Amino acid sequence: MNDSAPLQHPSFRDSVDQMFTRAARLLDLGPGLEEKIRVCNSTYVVRFGVRLRGRIHTFTGYRSVHSEHHEPVKGGIRYAPNVDQDEVEALAALMTYKCSLVDLPFGGAKGGLSLDPRDWSEDELEKITRRFTYELSRRRLISPSQNVPAPDMGTGEREMAWMADAYKRLHPEDIDARACVTGKPLGLGGIAGRVEATGRGVQYALRELFRTPEVLAAARLSGGLDGQRIVVQGLGNVGFHAAQFLSTEDGARIIAVAERDGAVINPEGLNIALLREHLRETGGVRGFDGGEYIADSAAALALDCDILIPAAMEGAIHAGNAGQIKARLVMEAANGPTTAEADRILRERGVVIVPDLYANAGGVTVSYFEWVKNLQQISFGRLERRLEEHRHQMLVEELERLSADRDLGWTLSEGFKQKYLRGAGELELVRSGLDDTMRAAFQQMVTVRANDSRIPDLRTAAYMVAIRRIAASYDALGL
Repeated sequence: MNDSAPLQHPSFRDSVDQMFTRAARLLDLGPGLEEKIRVCNSTYVVRFGVRLRGRIHTFTGYRSVHSEHHEPVKGGIRYAPNVDQDEVEALAALMTYKCSLVDLPFGGAKGGLSLDPRDWSEDELEKITRRFTYELSRRRLISPSQNVPAPDMGTGEREMAWMADAYKRLHPEDIDARACVTGKPLGLGGIAGRVEATGRGVQYALRELFRTPEVLAAARLSGGLDGQRIVVQGLGNVGFHAAQFLSTEDGARIIAVAERDGAVINPEGLNIALLREHLRETGGVRGFDGGEYIADSAAALALDCDILIPAAMEGAIHAGNAGQIKARLVMEAANGPTTAEADRILRERGVVIVPDLYANAGGVTVSYFEWVKNLQQISFGRLERRLEEHRHQMLVEELERLSADRDLGWTLSEGFKQKYLRGAGELELVRSGLDDTMRAAFQQMVTVRANDSRIPDLRTAAYMVAIRRIAASYDALGL
């Protein structure tokens, strides 16, 4: 054996399959059902040409449908140069399990285009996106009732707006056309809180963990989030919002952020808003004067910290570096950031892992709210907000009248009155629904694990909750 040979890591898809199998073998599934749930139903590969810069450029796109036990199927569209079929199918599988875990009526799907969006202008990206939408629409791989994409790495509100408009032009008779994608701008049928949703979900997940003594003890953590030392890998949409909310609203210290060009470290805590602005202006973290810069971004993962939040690409924690992780808790804000082998190493070292299919479920949860809003053709809170304010006003006035009549000598504080009298709007309702979803799913994982001594960790418990629901759906269908 050649000791100098490079370490071979399992593929993303292999890791997902291994984690699924570990949980499925603990369940009493009917003959063939484990394989039925595990396999990807279909993957469409398209190669299409777009005339740009005086010539035709050919692009390769994917849309994978993992499970149709519920329809529509749901999953993002990513633009990245390394997108391939295995990655898309692994992500689609994770979407199935994720939607099932947080009890959303979706099957799992995923899509992508093999390109680097930084190589193309906005006008060029629009042409590419509209043509990709046409290819998907021809095969019913984008539809409010069958297949609903969303943003992912390299895409956002802009791309979803193009896709929604292209779909509407192709299907002008479809009254539900806005629901063909989620993650749209507010003015085009989007929903308040969607951009921040995955990062907000990470925050709510951590809050619920810190309210659960047995998990907190297993992670050798105590107290609340205030003062906890956190390292974040990746300051994209998810990493930024998670870090910003945890630092400004919960008092956590973001002691390091790792990015493509290196990492920046400050034991007293980084100013995430300023760092994000620097990243936008310069394209990296080098030169940020709010912390110490190191060129080796991977070294940041091994820093002594309480919580590590990998929020970038899959496979960031692998067999080669898992033994160096000093965090007590890993919160998987990215999809598949920990390989199956690294997962085993971390568990053996006593590191608690909050799995990706739960930790980053905030995005698809709020996408579900957006999809429902589009189908209902009405914003959340529009019918009840003023009625709620009127009833609260009646209660406040009655309390103040009683105080005056009986000379009780007390009044309600102005700050309380302002908050109490304001009816819940769309953003408040979205956040409330997301918080409830994250709380419920976490407690289900904890309960399942506590009731079965064979279950080694939260990841296995999460997969078991998801697989049981999927199996129940197939049973109900008589399959």
